[in-house]
Amino acid sequence: MPRRSILLFAGACIAIAAALAIVTVVVVSGRDRVGPGAEVTSSGQPLVGGDFQLVNQDGQTVDQTLLNGKWSLVFFGFTYCPEFCPTTLAEMAAVQQQLGDKGKDLQIIFVSIDPQRDTPQMLKDYLSSDGFPKGTIGLTGTTEQVAKAAKAYRAFYEKVGEGEGYTMNHSLTVYLMGPDGRFRTAVAYGLGPDKSTRIIEQAMDRG
Repeated sequence: MPRRSILLFAGACIAIAAALAIVTVVVVSGRDRVGPGAEVTSSGQPLVGGDFQLVNQDGQTVDQTLLNGKWSLVFFGFTYCPEFCPTTLAEMAAVQQQLGDKGKDLQIIFVSIDPQRDTPQMLKDYLSSDGFPKGTIGLTGTTEQVAKAAKAYRAFYEKVGEGEGYTMNHSLTVYLMGPDGRFRTAVAYGLGPDKSTRIIEQAMDRG
């Protein structure tokens, strides 16, 4: 290959490598900004949250106005969950306690992604368990209503298996919503009460 062709080929390779490096930096930087516990903001429509209509554990119909006037931790799960849901609820109870007076302004909302089994009464019995946050609001509804709420919160779930022994796969993120009903920050699963409390308290201090 002539020397001039070799130089041109080498130059083209360098240019391509530089372009790929720039793209990689942009992708990684973007991912870091919206990682677990990071605040996500948008100048357009909110990325998390929106309209929903569900039924609480007392059989009353509620909608997104349930969030107005209080800080809210919203979590999607199901009462037959063997580990992740009980662990998360117990962690929220610890967070609520660590927040002290601020914890009085924090409501915890557990949205079932298993409406086939999680009736209002089932939620009421489940959420009265020792170690779970006092006053947790349980929500369920029709399959369509639950799907709409989960979609608004970008919460993933799917049914696994058939018959009575089926289970549910689902995302584990807890969403902190402000008193205006808008998303503030996300709390990832497994951070522990101390770190989760710091993330929530910092978001509350920012308003």
